[in-house]
Amino acid sequence: MTADSACLFVAATGIRPQGQLAYTKALSASFGAMGFENHPLRVLAKALRGGGAAIPDSQATPLEKEKLVSYARLQQPSVHLALLVAWKTASRWAEVADLSFAQFLLVTQKEVIVDWFQTPKGRTHDPFKASRFAVIQGPLTTEIAMLFKKCAPFAPLTRLSTSALDSLWGQSVQMQGYTAHSIKRGAVKHLLPLVTSGKLSPHLIDRLTKHEEEGGPGTLSRTTLRYAGGDVDLARALETGKVTRHL
Repeated sequence: MTADSACLFVAATGIRPQGQLAYTKALSASFGAMGFENHPLRVLAKALRGGGAAIPDSQATPLEKEKLVSYARLQQPSVHLALLVAWKTASRWAEVADLSFAQFLLVTQKEVIVDWFQTPKGRTHDPFKASRFAVIQGPLTTEIAMLFKKCAPFAPLTRLSTSALDSLWGQSVQMQGYTAHSIKRGAVKHLLPLVTSGKLSPHLIDRLTKHEEEGGPGTLSRTTLRYAGGDVDLARALETGKVTRHL
């Protein structure tokens, strides 16, 4: 399949523009990861966004930090750990659930460092982006480190899928009205007042949430990241710790 035929495939699906954009982005990322030309797919994605495809019909209700932490502390250690990591890294549930313990480059009571590249989603994305790493600092970091000691070291962080978490919350009085995506939306909403007050740079939130575009302000180039390698010092230099301290 070429990029041109992939565009024809997307158009032939006949699904809603939001779905076509999702297909186009996934195909473009896959083509890029394999070293294939993906320019037609990127053009199609831009056209779909221009037509409003990036605007969702509805969004998850943002979850408040206190409610999430209170619920998490009632769960088994692996779920408790995954919920806190999802909040502190402002991540989608699937991204966190797929993490292996080997992807945590450092775990101490003051700092936890995550390398996202080895997750299934990460493998379809450019490894030389600043958003590859998340440095967890501040509130809940000690709790996360202690939970690591209670969990199996080689299993995925949790086997609870996104749909399973949504179903679980649908049956919970405490979590009625929320979905797995409420975690990321809640974390982003929690951080926005810090941008308006000048305490955080917007590009650091983009970096933490893995929404950062290449060449954005404060971003190290792909070449620099390639030379630097994936170590703890590089992860710290990318400054996501400045964001996680506030979550």
